[in-house]
Amino acid sequence: MRWLAALALLASPAAAEDHLEVVCDDVSHLGASYTLCEIPAGSDMQLFLRDDQGAVLGSFSAVEENESRPLLFAMNAGMYHADRAPVGHYVEDSIEEMRVITSDGPGNFGLLPNGVFCIGDGLHVFETNDYVTQTPTCEYATQSGPMLVIDGALHPRFIPNGTSKFIRNGVGTFEDGSLSVFAISNEPVNFHNFATLFRDVINADNALYFDGKVSRLYSPSNNRSDFGWQLGPIVGVLAPQ
Repeated sequence: MRWLAALALLASPAAAEDHLEVVCDDVSHLGASYTLCEIPAGSDMQLFLRDDQGAVLGSFSAVEENESRPLLFAMNAGMYHADRAPVGHYVEDSIEEMRVITSDGPGNFGLLPNGVFCIGDGLHVFETNDYVTQTPTCEYATQSGPMLVIDGALHPRFIPNGTSKFIRNGVGTFEDGSLSVFAISNEPVNFHNFATLFRDVINADNALYFDGKVSRLYSPSNNRSDFGWQLGPIVGVLAPQ
């Protein structure tokens, strides 16, 4: 698999600097189509929520206008309230907007265990309690849920023939933190099949669900810019200065 080969290529920071291109490809898994995008740790990956005046950006085009640099890749990155404020933990430019939520609750976010995607010393998905225990330094962090893969195992609540199907997206990471793989389904799928994509095809050590139904991808190299709902947190890779 190319993303596994990329792990070897990105064994050092210098190697990461040489591989800044965002690669997105379609794959088939259990009869459904998915788009996978590889992002190495050397890329200028950030989370985006608000503009300089504090207003929620809400779209890929608004991020580009606010940053004055093209996006190489972007995707919605965590659940949000009606006002588009993040449901769970959110850190941007090392500033915490929302605390960590460790309790269970309604909806997918509260289907424990959930987790945190951290952009800091590498790229990592942490189960939430591990995140609290380890206190990693994250320049950017977004909490969502449920976890899809936890140390190589599927979330224990997923069932193979689940009937709840949506367009879904999420991110998987590897133990060494050198690479992240973002995935979005191109047709409605259930949680179990989406999670097995990360476990069996991507071979991610840990993977986190971002959302369903509102899931969107921006990939100019693939001539793709999904439209739809106004978004809350967005993860994106900016072109170099």
